Amino acid sequence: MCEVLDDLRDEGEELDRLVAGLPEWEWRRATPAPGWTIGHQIAHLAWSDRQAVLAVTAPGTFLREAERARPALVDDTAAEGAAGPPADLLRRWRDGRAVLRGTLAEQPPGARHPWFGPPMATASVATARLMETWAHGQDVADALGVVREPTARLRHVVRIAVRTRDFAFRVRGLPPPAPEFRVELTAPDGALWTYGPDDSPQRVIGTALDLCLLATRRRHRDDLALRAQGPDADRWLDVAQAFAGPPGAGRTPRGGAA
Repeated sequence: MCEVLDDLRDEGEELDRLVAGLPEWEWRRATPAPGWTIGHQIAHLAWSDRQAVLAVTAPGTFLREAERARPALVDDTAAEGAAGPPADLLRRWRDGRAVLRGTLAEQPPGARHPWFGPPMATASVATARLMETWAHGQDVADALGVVREPTARLRHVVRIAVRTRDFAFRVRGLPPPAPEFRVELTAPDGALWTYGPDDSPQRVIGTALDLCLLATRRRHRDDLALRAQGPDADRWLDVAQAFAGPPGAGRTPRGGAA
């Protein structure tokens, strides 16, 4: 828990440095997510951090609110949060990050908490918040034309991507493949991260960064250098999704494989 909470803090601080000095008009800059500005991205993170705190501290209230959630809730709350002064939004996001980290630190790592998808253990809540911070941070970086240096924190995003393989199939109404895949990824420091049995005929090979970009649906598969061996693994690269909820339209190709 200490490691993932520290990494969650560091991921938030990295994104914070990207937006903290922006003039007010830059917060209205469009990001790759249709209809979302930089303000929308930060407002969504602030809102979802608050939802995570509510799920941990008042699960009954969270479940009642989640049951009444309308399809446009994510877009509406992002727009509402982005409508005010950026300085106020930045302060709310910073305060919420601190509250979230403190709340999670007080929980047993294995305690279960409700969410918009399947219930999650405390450690998984922290990992999911890191994944979403990284993914929305990618949208902000893309909007600003900033190339972020990948870090070892991507391991958390990779783990979610691998563990949500079956969910990614089910959310599209597809039966999950029976055999476990072998996933071999080059880490930012050049090490090899491996998942699944080494004798599996279904394999995915590439970089950790590319799998994270794919599974958070920040890049189209055609723009990444991921390779699949076996038809089931190949299909996974079409549907991989590390977040709860519907998959959405995804991103259009930028112009050829990396």
